[in-house]
Amino acid sequence: MFLIIGWIVALTCVFGVYIVHGGNIGVILKALPFEMVTIFGAACGAFLANNQMKVVKATVRGIGRCFKGSKFSKARYMELLALLYDVLQKARKEGLMSIENDVEEPQNSPLFQKYPNVGGDHHVTEFITDYLRMMVSGNLNAHEIESLMDSEIETHHQEQFAAVAAIQRMAGALPAFGIVAAVLGVVNTMGSVGQPPAVLGAMIGSALVGTFLGIFLSYAFAEPLGGLLEQKVEDGSKELQCIKTTLLASMQGYAPQVAIEFGRKVLYSTDRPSFIELEGHVKGKK
Repeated sequence: MFLIIGWIVALTCVFGVYIVHGGNIGVILKALPFEMVTIFGAACGAFLANNQMKVVKATVRGIGRCFKGSKFSKARYMELLALLYDVLQKARKEGLMSIENDVEEPQNSPLFQKYPNVGGDHHVTEFITDYLRMMVSGNLNAHEIESLMDSEIETHHQEQFAAVAAIQRMAGALPAFGIVAAVLGVVNTMGSVGQPPAVLGAMIGSALVGTFLGIFLSYAFAEPLGGLLEQKVEDGSKELQCIKTTLLASMQGYAPQVAIEFGRKVLYSTDRPSFIELEGHVKGKK
């Protein structure tokens, strides 16, 4: 929602002030379709040539995420930490082997089904169960599992950031394609030197629209889109770090209530539930 509002504000301020100052919007509107096809078409072509198909698909999905609200909220984190508390509490009371069925078939586990928002997220569930499975096997110590977690989180971040980098590269290229469109407009104007000054002026004005559009599309549209997607990628990595910290605290011998407190402290302050809120939520889910 704020992305669209930001774009509307940018369009209103730029074109509104131009019109108020006596600018001829007709010149821009006349040149707009041709310049947009030149600039945006060249940018899209370069985007396809510069990225693997998996990055192209990830970018399209990422752009779709930018128009949706963030799923990472205080309520989601409370549900995540409550799930981890229940799993670790069961393992502490009944032994690690007691959670084997929950780990192997989380879709049928009462513990995971009790928290549908987190339990229904395939990536998060897989991350939790993979490392719980290693804890159950008992073949790896905390330092080895921490190293594996760090590697997986880094890989996840790199995969997600590829889409961000692709959008940022496009944003950086748009001003250059605007100059290309402007140069072509000047070339077209130079081929019509014998025309009256009014005609030549209109042709030069149309050519300059290309430079304007390239810069405007880059810094008002593409760059904010990449920045917003980057923030969403960071939110996703933060959730995995919360899980990592909680499980490692449990492996180091801390009680479940203390382990989830370790995980809570990793979260951003804007989304982090308070100690009282989390404690009340965990007790309410028993």
